[in-house]
Amino acid sequence: MDEGGQHGGNVREMVQRWGLDESAILDFSANINPLGMPTSLKQEIVNRLDVAECYPDPGYQRLRARLAAYHHCPASWILAGNGATELIFDLASLLRHKTVLLLTPGFGEYRRALQLMHCRLEEYPLAEEDDFRPDQRLLAALRPGLDCVFLCSPNNPTGQLMEGALLLAIAQRCQELSIMLVVDEAFMDFIPDGISMIDHLQRFSQVFVLRSLTKFYAIPGLRLGYMVSSDTAAMIQLRNRRPPWTLNAFAALAGEILLDDRDYQQATWRWLKQEQTILTEGLRALPQLKVWQPAANYIFFRCLRPGLDLQAALLNPIIADVGTQAVANQTRPLIRSCANYPGLNGDFYRVAIKGHEDNQRLLRELGRIFSHG
Repeated sequence: MDEGGQHGGNVREMVQRWGLDESAILDFSANINPLGMPTSLKQEIVNRLDVAECYPDPGYQRLRARLAAYHHCPASWILAGNGATELIFDLASLLRHKTVLLLTPGFGEYRRALQLMHCRLEEYPLAEEDDFRPDQRLLAALRPGLDCVFLCSPNNPTGQLMEGALLLAIAQRCQELSIMLVVDEAFMDFIPDGISMIDHLQRFSQVFVLRSLTKFYAIPGLRLGYMVSSDTAAMIQLRNRRPPWTLNAFAALAGEILLDDRDYQQATWRWLKQEQTILTEGLRALPQLKVWQPAANYIFFRCLRPGLDLQAALLNPIIADVGTQAVANQTRPLIRSCANYPGLNGDFYRVAIKGHEDNQRLLRELGRIFSHG
């Protein structure tokens, strides 16, 4: 199944489909930090509007140096991109006609990028009875003849974090078999004690780690991601293939300063520690839902009521609120249907964790839906 580029956060499509005003949507479909863009960045952009008058440095030396210092690695290991998704497509260019293992369910852009390169795709299905977590059995799937494997930790959309020892065992197995290993850590910044493969790249030169700054720092419109690998030859090859100036000057500026905003980072971790627990417990209190324990800023669950389109029920005030005009005029929660993820169906959903009042609004709306029949 092709994802077709469908993602959370496509509010415009939803307002057109349901005839709503865009201001009427409370977006739980995109996993963006509800604290918003850091004040430090807003101020710096205002103070540095003149950077738009000059071409960015095509090598983004200052940005790469800052990211390298943050991760205690050489700048030659860093490649910045217009979001992590652009870098997925860059990596796919190294894999034309190769054989790649994909864990399902998983982020759909891996599949799209690899299909464009005419790769042979093999599926490794994650089972609901295993909580969609890979285990030691995955090691047996890493065999001679396989060229690459894509992993996501925490996984999108299931929110499950890979166990550190297993991830290292996978990296070791891939190294022994000369298999490229791509580890997508787009949401790792939300997990302050999370184990990153970046810390182990000195040992594993065939590993490529993807990171995103757009989710944690709430700058999806600026688009900023980066990749880290100790395979400097491959990184040079990737740089040489890219057109110049793929990052705008403000995105590069953001990457140079955001990692120093400790107050914002601490505030984000405090918010998430509290609201992750509250929203998870609130969803689990609804017997019609099966909820998986989240690792980051989004929660994955299954609706157990047969035939109920929960996304539609939340958006449609007639369905959700039995036509009461007072409630119909309120904002409508938009959640992410996971029906277009290979390995899932329309019973599965993902919701972002937002601010306290928004989270409580979602719980009330779900409770109202389930209380009617």
